[in-house]
Amino acid sequence: MTEGCRLYLITPPVLPENFADVLAAALDAGDVAAVQLRLKDVADSEISRWIDRLRPVVQSRDVAFLLNDRPDLAVRHGCDGAHVGQEDMKAPAARKVLGDLMLGVTCHNSRHLAIEAGEAGADYVAFGAFFPSSTKAPPVMAEIEIVSWWAEMMEVPCVAIGGITAQNCAPLVAAGADFLAVSGAVWNHAQGAARGVRELLGAISDAKGL
Repeated sequence: MTEGCRLYLITPPVLPENFADVLAAALDAGDVAAVQLRLKDVADSEISRWIDRLRPVVQSRDVAFLLNDRPDLAVRHGCDGAHVGQEDMKAPAARKVLGDLMLGVTCHNSRHLAIEAGEAGADYVAFGAFFPSSTKAPPVMAEIEIVSWWAEMMEVPCVAIGGITAQNCAPLVAAGADFLAVSGAVWNHAQGAARGVRELLGAISDAKGL
């Protein structure tokens, strides 16, 4: 399973006005599969404004643009899909809203929740957090074994999330994670987001033994 591991970027909690340029530089630095716009506790109008600014940057590079929490806004604004947590819209309802668009579901460290999400039509399940995160306080810490179990048993792709860096990602790649969801390791990199992407891609390649 390790041969397919790719990067999945999650936007930072607060977006600077020049974030479209920062995002473009990150995407141009190497292979990124998806970008999730994650804005908490802001008005719909603000979410919509950022979708309209960032979606063209992402989609013009053949990268999937996903919206956190809000399948309705994802459909309305031409996103490629949405990601829902366990406290958000339930997976079956989100699947109905999204139609054929991509659906991702947070499953923490639960095999039961992951199986339920797969049965509800999720296009991927997300496990984590695997490491302490500076972006958000994880409600649950996950064990790497759940990734290897899922990779061996199921065909639905899985995303590993939570505190992932170039320095600690190798066990997740080896376990069979299809995607590594990262935020702080890219946006907070001392030498810029593009360098953060390149370092992560290098670490993924090293972990695959290439």
